[in-house]
Amino acid sequence: MIAAISTVRRRQVIDALRRGVVPEAGLDLLAVGLDRFGPALREEIDAAAVGGAVFKAVRGEYGSGKTFFARWLAEQAKSANFATAEVQISENETPLHRLETVYRRVIERLSTATFPASALRSIIDAWFYALEDDAAAAGDVDLEDQSAVDTAVDRLLTQRLAVVGRTAPMFATALRGYRAALAAGDAAGADAVLAWLGGQPHVSAVARKHAGVRGDLDHFGALGFLQGMLVVLRDCGYPGLLLVLDEVETLQRVRSDARDKALNSLRQLVDEVHSGRFPGLYLVITGTPAFFDGPQGISRLAPLAQRLATDFPDDPRFDNPRAVQLRLPGFTLDSLTELGARVRDLYADGSEAKDRVLRLVDDTYLADLGRALAGELGGKVGIVPRLFLKKLVAGVLDPVELHPDFDPRQHFKLTVSGTELTDIERNAMRANEIELDL
Repeated sequence: MIAAISTVRRRQVIDALRRGVVPEAGLDLLAVGLDRFGPALREEIDAAAVGGAVFKAVRGEYGSGKTFFARWLAEQAKSANFATAEVQISENETPLHRLETVYRRVIERLSTATFPASALRSIIDAWFYALEDDAAAAGDVDLEDQSAVDTAVDRLLTQRLAVVGRTAPMFATALRGYRAALAAGDAAGADAVLAWLGGQPHVSAVARKHAGVRGDLDHFGALGFLQGMLVVLRDCGYPGLLLVLDEVETLQRVRSDARDKALNSLRQLVDEVHSGRFPGLYLVITGTPAFFDGPQGISRLAPLAQRLATDFPDDPRFDNPRAVQLRLPGFTLDSLTELGARVRDLYADGSEAKDRVLRLVDDTYLADLGRALAGELGGKVGIVPRLFLKKLVAGVLDPVELHPDFDPRQHFKLTVSGTELTDIERNAMRANEIELDL
């Protein structure tokens, strides 16, 4: 049974599943088959927390739970007080060959256990408070003399960002401009400088001049700014950043020139992580096997393919979770039933109709529902979980709770509409509808 959890947390998880999306939190409640990865991943989080850096590639077919895995890992990282950011790679919104755009998305999605996404302002403010505390602790500053405090803080800022300043001096300059704007009571100017620091384009020339910065952040400056953010996070008490670049397989669908640039950017990121430039960074990418093994993926760039090469044994039980690549085997009917049982138990524990839910939606019914849904999608259990959980919550558990005379075996009819499917689910359904005259 599910351990006791708060009503709010339970509602957030159930509501997300009802909408057919991966919950933002509470994923430990639903983690099926991930225990074997846990110890190695915790070792890597611990290594990043003391100044190391980690790169990990997660591979799996659609429906194997890559996004779920990434968010589950983010929860593990947040429990170690890491900041986290999840970025969806896409041709139009976040092309990987434009690292300045990737950095901007990172800042937009930056969160901690305390601060929700878009936490940049809270983190920067906390950093300046920490610098002031450190300056006061040194004992050689008159705290009543604001000018002396400002001088001490600026000196600490320069010291802490010395390494960053060699490649991205504008990072420290923008921070000084932000603090100066706040001190002057210029809230609009401070907002503009913070936006520029977060990689936002089209910040007014007046604001940039006020802060002493110029132009927009470019591809090369983005890595320096990421390095700077790691320093700021560490000084604020966050030992590292878990950064997830999700769905990198979308690179296979872009123009060949953009694809090659993106692969080279990925190779650059891997090399920078391994070189020690980003202490505290745990970088994760997710993609399909076709991206890692196919002709339009990493094999187009031999150096990148060499860095990510991993030998997988025939039996997934003997996979090495410390390797650069992890593979998610995907769901079987048994694991899908186990997942359904966890959701049912979670739902039941918060329901006044608990006994009826557990009695009517037993494991046998869950297996039957999973089997029937897989049949609608060409027998492919691996792509069923998202739709399975949506149907289970909205079509079965809700009616069982709301209507005392509802029996899912008699009153629930499984229907699958093309409008509720993703492209991959829709293609599987179409393939199932093709009749072959043999």
